[in-house]
Amino acid sequence: MSESVSNAAAANAKLKSPKKSRNRRWKYMGFLYIGPWLLGFAIFELYPFISSLLYSFTDLNMFKSPNFVGLQNYIEMFTRDKLFLQSLKVTFIYAVIAVPLKLAFALLIAILLNRKLKGINFFRTIYYLPSIMGGSAAVALLWRYLFSREGLVNQMTGKLSIAPIDWLGSPDIALYTISALTVWQFGSSMVLFLAALKQVPGELYEAGRIDGASRSRMFVSITFPLITPIIFFNLIMQMVNAFQEFTAAMVITSGGPLNSTYLYGLLIYENGFKYFKMGYASAQSWVLFVIIMIFTLVIFKSSSKWVYYEDGGK
Repeated sequence: MSESVSNAAAANAKLKSPKKSRNRRWKYMGFLYIGPWLLGFAIFELYPFISSLLYSFTDLNMFKSPNFVGLQNYIEMFTRDKLFLQSLKVTFIYAVIAVPLKLAFALLIAILLNRKLKGINFFRTIYYLPSIMGGSAAVALLWRYLFSREGLVNQMTGKLSIAPIDWLGSPDIALYTISALTVWQFGSSMVLFLAALKQVPGELYEAGRIDGASRSRMFVSITFPLITPIIFFNLIMQMVNAFQEFTAAMVITSGGPLNSTYLYGLLIYENGFKYFKMGYASAQSWVLFVIIMIFTLVIFKSSSKWVYYEDGGK
């Protein structure tokens, strides 16, 4: 009897062993498939990330070996670098202007495009085109031409007998002008809002109409709560992008006039590639990383009070 049991166990083991080997091979195949991504992440993301932290404690530049200087870069940044505080102030103002306007404009256009009209796909494509071009230098150059003293915008307003406005030369207006470029590139946020609007159940609107609710009331009570997860996502992404903005300030105004558009990204670029203070620029990059993390954590913490999910959770 015991011999038959042992033979049966051996037979079962033989049947299971090929299955185990196949599972092991598939597991290794999974690592093989994600291997290129892991390699790229390690080389182009993780290594620079760690290196920049180490370099932030050195006097690294393009022409000599780095020397360890401890917290000297951070002390200089907070105590002696006037452009550091100025660029932070400008970047905060830029984010406060650009992010809410971009999200509001994207949501408004998404609501308008969330209709069953003939040729609506064409208009959706047209509105998305600015985001395809992204923050390219060519678009920034076009923006500088449009808003220059003799640019197309002043030519058009001149036909209405409006005096030319120094859009890029006035410290009071220049930051709003480059912020408008970011707001204009609202397509990616708009697509996400449009997808969220299409997921709102039509039965809820029908119930609202039966109860006599107005369009504005249905938006506040039905639409807005159900799209708050996408609003939350767009807010995080656009906030991060705003703090990292560089192209508009570099190409359109070069930080002027009077440093009124001197964004933090431009400060890091000039210290690293104009003055070759790579260690100092790395320290400034890590300060920006900490600032973005703080704002992100604050938004995540507040999301429990205003972000609603379909399962009733927050």
